[in-house]
Amino acid sequence: MLRAPTARVLDESDEPAVTELLATDPVAACWLAGRVATVGTGALAIGAPLWGFGEGRSLDAICLAGANLIPFAVPGAERAAAEAFAERARRAGRRCSTIVGPAASVEPLWELLEPAWGPCRDHRPRQPLLAIDGPPAVAVEPRVRPVRPEELETLLPASIAMFTEEVGVSPLRSDGGVGYRGRVADLIRGGRSLAWIEDGQVLFKAEIGAVSRAACQVQGVWVAPSHRGRGIGTACTAAVVEYARAVIAPVVSLYVNDYNTRARASYARVGFREVGMYSSVLF
Repeated sequence: MLRAPTARVLDESDEPAVTELLATDPVAACWLAGRVATVGTGALAIGAPLWGFGEGRSLDAICLAGANLIPFAVPGAERAAAEAFAERARRAGRRCSTIVGPAASVEPLWELLEPAWGPCRDHRPRQPLLAIDGPPAVAVEPRVRPVRPEELETLLPASIAMFTEEVGVSPLRSDGGVGYRGRVADLIRGGRSLAWIEDGQVLFKAEIGAVSRAACQVQGVWVAPSHRGRGIGTACTAAVVEYARAVIAPVVSLYVNDYNTRARASYARVGFREVGMYSSVLF
């Protein structure tokens, strides 16, 4: 039996238990697992409080309470963990711009937080989580390649356009884009930003935004409006998969809005299969 819903702030000593928990679903937990593997579980190192829920030193759920609120729980523990995390989140006040993660963990948490934190700007309760662990099923676009550091200014307008189109607000709104620009530059330096650039124009772009030992997660997939409807997104995404599996991690994942039927069909042609469900709440 789970104990009464209370959560505690984790520290460095909890890293083995956190790692064990996240290993129960490496694809769904990719972002958290990569972060923990890189910096550990101390609040100063990870950059935000990491809450844990479970009996004794074992963990049934965790939640990173940073710029994004990211819960993750084992099956069967989602509701109790949501109650524990919601209690802490209400006391701390909303500091995040998004609640995102497996739908089974996000949805009960948002149900409990909505009376205090709502209304949200957008709620996307069904975002299929897709993965591929073999070669792409279609021919790849050979002109997709890692973006070079000196191409930051070329890539940035496409990145801003993608973010605004997908999220519904500009990434320049809070600090003039300083933070977003730094994030794009970091991805380029890390070999995790890929694009098809021709005559100074970005025709396609995507980033590998999360990386763990077992899996990585593609984000920011974008085709220039003038080149949509030609099927290049499928071949370009296949190129991203080929690169990511060769260089970064054996399993490549992404999540997509359930209503985006065109993108879902494209990913299916590449060879992605549905392995779970994500949910996002945007403020």
